[in-house]
This record gives sequence, C-alpha cells and structure tokens, in this order.
Amino acid sequence: MLGEQIGQEQGETTGIRVLSTDGGHPVMEASFQAAGTLLGVEVKDMGTYESVVRADGTLFGEGQGVSMAKDGETVTWHGSGVGRFDETGAIEWRGALFFETVAPTFARLTGIAGLFEFRVEENGKATAKLYEWK
Repeated sequence: MLGEQIGQEQGETTGIRVLSTDGGHPVMEASFQAAGTLLGVEVKDMGTYESVVRADGTLFGEGQGVSMAKDGETVTWHGSGVGRFDETGAIEWRGALFFETVAPTFARLTGIAGLFEFRVEENGKATAKLYEWK
C-alpha cells in the first residue's frame, strides 16, 4: 500500500551518454542533480541511471545516487523503474528505491522501500515525489 509522501525534489539532467546500440535497443546513461526535501530535511540529490528502450517502446532503468543534507549527513540509494514517453516527449518513471545510511536523520529509510514518481521533461528539467511503501 502506498504510504505517506516522504520526499520531493526538482532538478535537471546534467549529462547523457549512449552506452550501447547493440541489438537495436539503445542503452543510455543519464545523470541529474536536484534539490528538495527527504523526511522533512532539505537535501541535494545527485544520481546516475542507465535505461534501455524495450521492444514495446517503454524503458527499463536502474540507478544509484546520494542525497546530502546541509550538515553533511548522507543517505545513498539504489533503484529501478519503468518509464514511458508521453505526448510531449517527457518521460514518466515509476519505480522503487532502497536506501542505506548511518546518519541518524535518515536512519528510518534503511528499513523501507520508497516508491517514486519521476518526470523528466524534454528540456531535461525533472521533478520527483517519493512515498513510503507500507
């Protein structure tokens, strides 16, 4: 069951690379930076994910990153999800994140799965919402 919203952010894509075109299914790598809140704490988030275009036109992606509070406390994340292009050229992602930290501020995250909605506009601007999976 979808639980409370535990995070949100806005940011942008900072780089894109084509990793492979073998088999007609392009594999891309994208990096991003964002700012927002996680468990009510202001954070900067940065991450990189790889995505592959599947035969039906959807995307499968896996990534990793780190969120950092102003006081230096960090939480790392790994995740995967499925993306779909919309009529504007944006990509709507849905998936799950799994966290690891020793920071007291974010300790709660190591015991949960976070479900995300991540939208990347054609111009690279991105927004995300993160929910606890109960």
